[in-house]
Amino acid sequence: MSRTVSPGSSISETQLTEIANLTRVGFAPAERADLARQFISILNYVEILNNIDTTGIEPLYSPSEHASPVRPDEAAATLSREALFENAPESDGAFFIVPKIV
Repeated sequence: MSRTVSPGSSISETQLTEIANLTRVGFAPAERADLARQFISILNYVEILNNIDTTGIEPLYSPSEHASPVRPDEAAATLSREALFENAPESDGAFFIVPKIV
């Protein structure tokens, strides 16, 4: 559905309620006028985007359209215990020592 909403346009109560229900946006009656202005602003912006000529522009990469490389899930030792504890602020040689949290 492509329709332009002019800046001076308004949204009916029925349309506002329908949009709020579809988007699950709750609002107080006092917020109706501000919410209507925001919806009109959003619709106007989307209409500007719809009118942009994208001829010859390649679509952006989408991860859902490309296969992800999968590596085998194999356990492997990458560092020795001594190498791990070299950077630890405190250890007993077998475990990291951390402050007690109660």
